[in-house]
Amino acid sequence: MKKPVYLDYAATTPVDPAVAEEMIKYLTPDGFFGNPASRSHGFGWQAEAAVEAARGQVASLIHADPREIVWTSGATESDNLAIKGAVAGRDKAHIITSVIEHKAVVDTCKWLEARGVEVTWLEPGSDGVIQPQQVFDALKPETILVSLMLVNNELGCVTDISTIGAELRARGVLFHVDAAQAAGKIAVDVATMPVDLMSLSGHKVYGPKGVGALYVRRSPDVRIEAQIHGGGHERGMRSGTLPTHQVVGMGKAFAISELGLVDEIRKLEALRAEFLGGLEGLSGVSLNGSETCRVPGIMNLSFEGVDAESLMLGLRQLAVSSGSACASATIEPSYVLRGIGLSEELAHRALRFSIGRFTTSEEIAFASAQIVDVVTRLRAVR
Repeated sequence: MKKPVYLDYAATTPVDPAVAEEMIKYLTPDGFFGNPASRSHGFGWQAEAAVEAARGQVASLIHADPREIVWTSGATESDNLAIKGAVAGRDKAHIITSVIEHKAVVDTCKWLEARGVEVTWLEPGSDGVIQPQQVFDALKPETILVSLMLVNNELGCVTDISTIGAELRARGVLFHVDAAQAAGKIAVDVATMPVDLMSLSGHKVYGPKGVGALYVRRSPDVRIEAQIHGGGHERGMRSGTLPTHQVVGMGKAFAISELGLVDEIRKLEALRAEFLGGLEGLSGVSLNGSETCRVPGIMNLSFEGVDAESLMLGLRQLAVSSGSACASATIEPSYVLRGIGLSEELAHRALRFSIGRFTTSEEIAFASAQIVDVVTRLRAVR
């Protein structure tokens, strides 16, 4: 391979060329560069129209009403807005979440916990899945919010959102779902899923970084308190001048994903089978998390007798990670892997391989061959 093979799509995706082409129209002097909040001239009207069109595209992918989409700077802000916004102003509040959520949820809940909010931390089984009954058993009269991710960003495991949401809706408990790794990867339909708040990201779906959205259900009406003030934009839930080019990019990316979702899932399933098939001759390889209840694009593997750091150094022609990009600054083993019961030693032997739209069969064959070669060599010199 002339250039490194990118197998870190769960960290970020490249911007689709069609998305980049659309975005440039809203940046330059001969384009639609106006402030979408400027209502006194055509430049602002054109930008506002583009923002609203993109809002509709994002809503369409998850089968929402465009009025239920609130623009943010990314899924991290969306998580913060949903959780803090739901708790704000409550005298007594109880939240339920899990120990393997994204840091944007974990750290937000810890911040609230330090300020007197009661938090129940659910622990998944070895398959990385939170069972609905765990959630139901943890409910209290003062529970106001449950926050769980649809697809885990390190394991690829899928949570049974529909079953959990139906019970929470019946009990009047708000349900927040981080769907950053789910949108564009699996079918997401808030018209049938009993979800009240859903976090979305642009750069996980072949759109630009720095833009995201929060779905806020209108029927029944969900109220959250703004965390950023200064102008009352986004129906008073999130102030700030919208970056039209990024918003347009996210909308275009979601529209592309909606049109090609079925074919893309089929492609990723085939590539996953090729990748794992290429490792069949290598002993001591284990898949972390559920083998069946998962998306095809994320594979977290442990290699017996080989630590992840040494393996990554040997795999210089592959771009992979040992966990979530948000925690890459630490040398500690993944808290997600520890959360599903792996020992520190086993967690240190794990790497996450994630594939996507632009991954090819040739890259998969090259990657699996490289892994077999490097693991074999590292084991030989133990």
